[in-house]
Amino acid sequence: MNAPVRIDLHVHSEHSPDSALRVEEAAPLLKSAGFLGFALTDHNSVAGHQKLFDLRSKFPGFLFVPGVEVSTREGHLLAYGVTSAPPPHRPIAETAQWVAAQGGVAVLAHPFRRSHGVGLRVAEAVSVSALESRNGHTSEVANAKAGLVAARRQLGTTGGSDAHALADLGRAFTELPYAVASVDDLLESIRRGQTTAGGQSLGWPGRFRLGLRTGALLIRRGFRPI
Repeated sequence: MNAPVRIDLHVHSEHSPDSALRVEEAAPLLKSAGFLGFALTDHNSVAGHQKLFDLRSKFPGFLFVPGVEVSTREGHLLAYGVTSAPPPHRPIAETAQWVAAQGGVAVLAHPFRRSHGVGLRVAEAVSVSALESRNGHTSEVANAKAGLVAARRQLGTTGGSDAHALADLGRAFTELPYAVASVDDLLESIRRGQTTAGGQSLGWPGRFRLGLRTGALLIRRGFRPI
């Protein structure tokens, strides 16, 4: 019987305004921890995708998943398997359709997080392949609520660390019952609801520290939202 495999489907790099993590740092750390791969999901940017492709020859068998975390009018949406960033700040239903038309997979990012979550009405209705029900920067209550909505809608779940620093990589993850050989195979597994979420949520001390860090970065950006 095949052992389940883990992939971190929510990682930010220096190409996000709130992260200094370098793409080339993530692969060796996650591979040594037994992960099959990770998705680069910078905010509204695919600037790091070329680095993903460059690293493939150095890490054979490791999956480098091109992705984006796009800001929509209602909240954040994860897009996997796309080569360009969806136009930001548009309605989420329209953005999800754009992702599907590009051959990608749309997943709701931390749908019940107070900041940048879409909330219950959208989570119950928008056409996506899965809900992120284990986000490493989100509370246990919010993550659990996402899992309940996914179950009610009979959708798959995904997990990701939402890492902005090396220490957070792999904190939360997506689990598959079997290894996949390509990014296309992974995307199809998400579409079919074959993925589940695992890992840790963020407790009160971590959420307090994250709030302070987020506030400092917001001031540094001149209060421009992501």
